[in-house]
Amino acid sequence: MKHEIEVLKEQYTASNRKRVQEESLRRKMHNEILELKGNIRVFCRVRPVLTTETNGKSTKDVTSDIQYPDDERKIILTQQSTTALGNTVPKIYPFAFDKVFQDNASQGEIFEDISQLVQSALDGYNVCIFAYGQTGSGKTYTMEGIPDDKEKIGMIPRAVKQIFLASKELEEKGWKYEMEGQYLEIYNETVRDLLGNGDLSKKHEIKHNLHTGKTSVTDTTVIKVHTPEQVHNLLKKAQQNRAVGATLCNERSSRSHSVFIFKLSGINSITEDTCEGTLNLIDLAGSERLSQSGATGDRLKETQAINKSLSCLSDVIAALANKEPHVPYRNSKLTYLLQNSLGGNSKTLMFVNISPLANNFQETICSLRFATKVNKCQIGTAKRSIKI
Repeated sequence: MKHEIEVLKEQYTASNRKRVQEESLRRKMHNEILELKGNIRVFCRVRPVLTTETNGKSTKDVTSDIQYPDDERKIILTQQSTTALGNTVPKIYPFAFDKVFQDNASQGEIFEDISQLVQSALDGYNVCIFAYGQTGSGKTYTMEGIPDDKEKIGMIPRAVKQIFLASKELEEKGWKYEMEGQYLEIYNETVRDLLGNGDLSKKHEIKHNLHTGKTSVTDTTVIKVHTPEQVHNLLKKAQQNRAVGATLCNERSSRSHSVFIFKLSGINSITEDTCEGTLNLIDLAGSERLSQSGATGDRLKETQAINKSLSCLSDVIAALANKEPHVPYRNSKLTYLLQNSLGGNSKTLMFVNISPLANNFQETICSLRFATKVNKCQIGTAKRSIKI
């Protein structure tokens, strides 16, 4: 019996060692797969037509001519234009991205395609997932969804749930994680704390630690998270604080960037490895051109601030892709906040959300062109924040 016990102990130790080695290999292979797909990926999502938008007409009468070739990566928009001779000719706008989701795609289907990026945050990488598009294109629905509907919850609650499930499985391989959440808003180049006591006038300063590579924001609420249900409550509180601001600042809920920051730190009791990753999920403000929005007064300032920050985001991505010696992170609060989660040590995904309505056609084309510029960028090899 003693001999059998010793044999079983040896088998158990060997099994544990093999499991740890397989987990290390999985992380390495997982990262290599994502690198082959590209550090910056772009998904296009077309939202469905709402019943309130048809006004008794058929859906075909109020929507743009959108076609989806057999390739899941392509989308083609067609507009009828009139020539100088008075003839009507079709003008075709073809686009291609890493994935195109039609208007019938569910939240669950879309999350399946980003779940690998979420896993990367748990593996010790910095990850940014953006939702871009004009106001009313479905960005907030994509990111947050409907909290009380399991089928329609968004990318944020789904990502958090996956992280908790995966971290539970990794406990058998010696990993133990601590997690904390933070929800910020950037409105007119001012940072606000959506998890605070409702005082949106308090000033906050973004600070970067050059030695640790960590980012912090002064006087903001950071909450230790132990269950997915806690995140559900955080989202509700953030929405309430955002809604209060909306009544005071011209529906600011669509005029500001919201940034959910989920920080993960893990330690392996068997190998003594440690890793730190950050998952940033950003619901960008609506991207409207001044010529189309007709904005004046406060709304004009809002639109100018939004367009400037979106332009700065594009400039930062382009500078990283071109390996320029200077990357203009400081040109906007959004890029400065995300400085340590953009670039060679990160993985980035952008959703371009578009409306199918015919009267939104020009804004849709602008959104798709912006996303095409982003999709052409390669920002190098991501580096894992891990200590051995």
